[in-house]
Amino acid sequence: MGRTGTTRRRALILTGAAATALLTGCSTDEPEGLRTAGSAPDPARAEAALRRRLAATSGALRDQYDAVIRQHPALTGQLTALRAAVAEHVTALGGTTRVAPPVPVPADAGAAVKALAAAERRTSDAHTAALVDAEPELARLLASVAAAGAAHAYLLTKGGAR
Repeated sequence: MGRTGTTRRRALILTGAAATALLTGCSTDEPEGLRTAGSAPDPARAEAALRRRLAATSGALRDQYDAVIRQHPALTGQLTALRAAVAEHVTALGGTTRVAPPVPVPADAGAAVKALAAAERRTSDAHTAALVDAEPELARLLASVAAAGAAHAYLLTKGGAR
């Protein structure tokens, strides 16, 4: 395996390690009996709202992939697997539909890939930030999705997906 493969593997390992480290402290040890009625929002409703928001964020990213692939068909082979992974994230978070009109796609293919990498970073950051508000099961999913997004951003910028 060449230097690029080793660097890519290290980046993926570091991304996974960072996501795992973020999970520390995501669970609560507060006994249910100490909570009083009305002291906290309904956890199921809060999780559903968080899932909808994050599914919409990932859905917008999926839609951006679609727009780039439509505008730059030559990138289809390079972007299809990443787009499919993002679509799986949307499904895992409970979303399925288109969420918003896609952002304009740069006419230059390289600039379009850079814009996708930036969108991957923003989406990954949103999922990472949401770990604080997530219940443990959702937090594990978000950490995985955030790590995948960071890896996608790496692949789009330095990993040769251009």
